[in-house]
Amino acid sequence: MLLEVVQMFQQRSGYALVEPAHMELAEPSIQTAFDRCVVRGAELVVLHPYFLLPGKHWSRDIPDLARQAASRHPGVPFLVTAPLGLHPLMAEIMQQRIARCLERLQGHADACEVCQYADACHVRTAD
Repeated sequence: MLLEVVQMFQQRSGYALVEPAHMELAEPSIQTAFDRCVVRGAELVVLHPYFLLPGKHWSRDIPDLARQAASRHPGVPFLVTAPLGLHPLMAEIMQQRIARCLERLQGHADACEVCQYADACHVRTAD
């Protein structure tokens, strides 16, 4: 799904250089993505954590990983943006997700692009 998010963002943003990256345990890593950006001509690398809330990964881990990646590219600065957080559109997204799940429950909608990959959007009980 990360690749789909990156592709959608690149199409809508118009940025020529957009690379996916995982913080840990998977490729492409932040190092790999940083390298790719520089090879493709980036003079500034902007890292956007696809997180809902700020935390240790945002304030410490990602900047540290980016600093390590940047050390291989002297003269190429980087910026770590704020995560999604309290953006006004978050409430709209939440409302849309809830409405879509309720419509699916009533048989009026198909699974959304997230639920199509999982057994979700149905009423559950403790049993």
